[in-house]
Amino acid sequence: MTEYIQVLTTVEHKTDAEKIAKSIVEKRLAACVQILGPLTSYFHWQGKLDSAVEYLCLIKSRADLFTELEAEITSQHPYEVPEILATPVTEGSKDYLNWLAAELEA
Repeated sequence: MTEYIQVLTTVEHKTDAEKIAKSIVEKRLAACVQILGPLTSYFHWQGKLDSAVEYLCLIKSRADLFTELEAEITSQHPYEVPEILATPVTEGSKDYLNWLAAELEA
């Protein structure tokens, strides 16, 4: 079952996470977005070790919606190079997947 995906992205401010979440759920590109944080990320940026306090968005969607979902996230994302990663859903409860399907079809 790779029809469904979980996409993640991180942003610096909770308000940015909420803006992205509301937009993609309203447009039915995602059935659900969970916002977690704050959390701390460590990474190399522009040649040096950096860190940031961020909020993580866990986005439930379908694989065939990824291109449109990515474009919508990118259009609202404040980062120069936003993290947008998709992981296939290999298993899930039947009831949840039925709900997910219905939300993405509406």
